[in-house]
This record gives sequence, structure tokens and C-alpha cells, in this order.
Amino acid sequence: MLPLTGVKVVEIANNIAGPYAGFILAALGAEVLKVERPDGGDDARGWGPPFWHGTSATFHALNVNKRGLALDLKNPAQIAHLKVLASEADVLLHNLRPGVLEGLGLGSAALAALNPRLIYCAISAFGAKGPMRGHPGYEPMVQAFAGLFSINGYPDRPGVRMGTSVLDLGSATWAALGCVAGLLQRERTGKGCTVDASLYETALGLLTVHFARYQASGELPERQPSGSLAVVIFQALDTADGQVIVAAANDRLFAKLCVELGHPEWADDPRYKTNADRHANKAGLIAAVTEIMRRDTSATWVARLEKAGVPCSAINDMSHIGAHPQTAALGMVQPVPEIDLALMSLPLSLDGERPPIRTRAPRLGEHNADAAAPPATRGES
Repeated sequence: MLPLTGVKVVEIANNIAGPYAGFILAALGAEVLKVERPDGGDDARGWGPPFWHGTSATFHALNVNKRGLALDLKNPAQIAHLKVLASEADVLLHNLRPGVLEGLGLGSAALAALNPRLIYCAISAFGAKGPMRGHPGYEPMVQAFAGLFSINGYPDRPGVRMGTSVLDLGSATWAALGCVAGLLQRERTGKGCTVDASLYETALGLLTVHFARYQASGELPERQPSGSLAVVIFQALDTADGQVIVAAANDRLFAKLCVELGHPEWADDPRYKTNADRHANKAGLIAAVTEIMRRDTSATWVARLEKAGVPCSAINDMSHIGAHPQTAALGMVQPVPEIDLALMSLPLSLDGERPPIRTRAPRLGEHNADAAAPPATRGES
């Protein structure tokens, strides 16, 4: 039995952050009822190409293991029905703009009066307090606002967005953790609570180390295309046919790397003996190492360095990771029932078993009849 079996979740969420939080709870066994607008549903349904069975791959990836309900939140009867669902739920999860549900009588205080045991979880762009509380926001703009662009990319070019939705997915993870913590607290107190997470707070959390370094030095961090501000050698290095990431993160690993490079004496060279020495002389060291590594292929260097015990990696893409035996051994990619599509599952195992993908993403309004929705609700296939 999965750990959240028996937990009922109402998800009123669009796009990525809210649905991924619901995905996590559903994967852990919760019964997640996804509430969408009758006229088109979750915006992410249309976030393609590619599409699969008429729905975007993005939507499929984030909404497996859920049931689907279409409700018009401009219809008083359907708002009343949603209140009934919330009164019977353990968790209500949403990522609508702050104030929207409150205006419908569905805010945390109103629902706590109906259901004192409810865990009310809200994910927003900029947080539940402050002058930007009500501002809308999407991943790239919050990455830019929070400073993530300033640390990502090449030092001589404008900063760039991180290539995956780290704030949406990270905020979802914090929200799901908050819901689980709220459920545990409820076991002691008998009362629910309000959980707040936001893309901006997630971004600030991701900047923990960079901010500490800035506070200590007063210097803005320089963008690193692949490496580290503090550790040398810890970056991509050119080879004869590409690049290899080399992570010689301590003096012992650096000494092993030096042997493979044909310069074991570098490990005791005053310019390179400690990480601080290597950092002070980074430009010359990287140039010397790169000159040697360009003499052979990436595959050859990976084989040599792995045999020597130096952490390293080729730079892979989706085709590589999907076919890699390590991915297969972990069981991360799982088939989705009914639709002949394989997707990433929950990156977590319990007693060595990964929670399975049990059902495909719901069609819009697919489970209206099951959820006893008002007759005026329109469901679509």
C-alpha cells in the first residue's frame, strides 16, 4: 500500500507547478481529483507540439494517476459543489493567482470553517505576502526577477534561462512536502493548516550558496557555463570530438587526474596543490589540461578517467538517457496504461519499489459523473 492511500486531494491547478505537486501526491497513493474549466481545461493541454491522443505531452507527463472533473467557477451551483468536495477532502491544492479563490468564498479561512482538518495548499508566483503578492508570473520571468539569469550562461554574454522549469517543479516539490508535513501535524493536533509555496521563494532557496558567497565577499558571482565558482577542476573540458565533464572535486581526485594526464608532479606543484591554489591559477591550469585532453576522444577520456576513479561524464541528451541501462535499472521510465506512451515516474523509491504510473491523465471532465458534479457541468472527451 502506498503511503498516502486514502488521502483525498482536490487539485485546482494549471500549467506545471500545481499539477506537478498533485502528481507527487498521486504517485504516493493519494486520490487526486483534478478540477478544470469546462472550456478547454488546464492550459497545458494545449502546450504542444508534440501532442499525443490530442493532448500535449506536457499535460500527460504531469497528470497521470488523477481523476478529472470539469467545473465552471462562474456558476454558483458548481462553486457550491466544489465547497462540498473541499469539505470532504484532506488536501486542497491550487495555483490560481492569490485572491481568486478567496473571491469565490473558497479561501483558506472559509474552507477551514467548513473543514477544520483541511490542508490548504497554495502555490503562487511571488508568495502569500508582500507588495508583489498578487502579481502573476511564469517560469522565465521569475527566473529573471529572482536573479537566476545572472548566474547562468557565459560570463561574456547575457544571462540565460535554466533549461528546465526548475522553479515550477521545485515549488511543486516544496508544496507536496508541505502537504505531507501538514498531514503529519494533523495527526497530532486534529487540525489542518495552510501551506504556501511560490516560484520566487523556490528561486531564493536555490540561490542559498550563491547568496552566502555574495554576503561574505560583496562580489557578484560570475556566470559559469559548466563549472563551479569555488572548485577546480570541476567543469566541461574540450576533447578531440566534444567535451567531457570532469569533477576532480578534491586534492585526491586531482592527483588521480594528474596521473592520467601524464603529469603526476602537478599534484605537488605549489600552483595546484590545494583547491585554493588551483583556484588562484585556474586559467593556466585549465589551458594546460585542455591541451592534453584535445589529443583524444571523449569516449577514450571517459573510459580512462572512470577506470582511474575520477568522476566524469559525457554530455548526454534525451536519446542517451532514455536508452541508458542505468535509467532502465532504476525503473524511472514507465509505460502509461491505455495510451502507449512512456513517461518519467516519481524520482523516489520506498523499500526499493518505485510508485507506479497507475492510470493515464484524465480527459477533460472524464469523471464528472463519478464525482457527482451538478448536471450543468459540461464534460468533454
